[in-house]
Amino acid sequence: MTTTLIPLVPDSSVEVRRTGPSRTTLIGLEMRKSLSHRSGKAFALSAALLGPIGVALAATDATFGWVAGPIGMVGSMTGLVLVALGVVSTAGEWTHRTVQTTFLLVPDRGRVLVAKSVAVAVLGAALAAVAAVLSLAIVAAVGADGLSWDGAGQAMATAVGTGAAFSVIGAGVGAAMANTPAALTTLYLLIMGVLPMVRMWNPELGEWLDPAHATMLLAQGEAETRSLVAIGGWMAVASAAGWILTSRRAVQ
Repeated sequence: MTTTLIPLVPDSSVEVRRTGPSRTTLIGLEMRKSLSHRSGKAFALSAALLGPIGVALAATDATFGWVAGPIGMVGSMTGLVLVALGVVSTAGEWTHRTVQTTFLLVPDRGRVLVAKSVAVAVLGAALAAVAAVLSLAIVAAVGADGLSWDGAGQAMATAVGTGAAFSVIGAGVGAAMANTPAALTTLYLLIMGVLPMVRMWNPELGEWLDPAHATMLLAQGEAETRSLVAIGGWMAVASAAGWILTSRRAVQ
């Protein structure tokens, strides 16, 4: 009696389930991670409240006549705080050596960085929206009798959009430098120190480069194209640098 061995041929019609988390699950995981430690919670609370507190303090010495101006300043202030939230989401993994676990769970580093960028963008937009709404309420309460609401919609949209943009910028720079203190120092030195000096030396060049100043201009409906290019350029360069350097960096 002979036995015929029939080779097993993989059935291409059978769907192989992904063992790693789905994109939505990964984004949700990264959002929770960003708010799971004291630094993340502190930055989130500061982002939501710093702008409204600044508006309230300013209202003690001045009366607002136009909505867009104060909201633009709130958007810029909130964005500067949200940069730190983005940095911690990426550089914090390397600083605290949790990156091994992260990349063991999802070996595709590009997928992890995309999830982190989306996660901090959503958080940044939400926190910026809270700050903008609270600030708008304060401006409406203490504003002059003839308070102008012209451009209020664009100012609010700018505050929310740049909240997301600054968070992504922070995440990109954090991923590129893989060191939280170094990334924060570099970003704040550039945005709050070097670029204002560039604007004093060459105003036109400075406005093409300064994302914080671009936020205030965009909120007030000024230099819109130049402002969008400045903010978008920072996002693109930071994200590209983060992806390139992270993909080449050894995990230790």
